[in-house]
Amino acid sequence: MVRKIPMRMCLGCGEMKPKKELIRAVKSPEGEISIDLTGKKAGRGAYICKSTECFTLARKARKFERTFSCKISDEVYDEMEKELAESE
Repeated sequence: MVRKIPMRMCLGCGEMKPKKELIRAVKSPEGEISIDLTGKKAGRGAYICKSTECFTLARKARKFERTFSCKISDEVYDEMEKELAESE
C-alpha cells in the first residue's frame, strides 16, 4: 500500500508541497509565534517554503496575521526571518 504524503500550502507562493519540504510557523496556546523546525510544537501551524522570498511575500500580504487571527509585531517577523535564514 502506498502511503499518502501529507501536503500543505505555502503562505507565500500558494503552492501545495509535501509537508517535509516546508517550514512550519506556529502560534502556541499562549499566543507566542515562532518558527517550528521540528514540526512538533503544540499550537496552530502555518507553512512556508524554505525560502526568504516566500516569507517576504507572506509577510507583505499579512498571511500570517490572517492565519493566526492576531496582530504580529515587526520584532516577531524579524526573529522568524532570522531563524529561517539560519535554517537555509
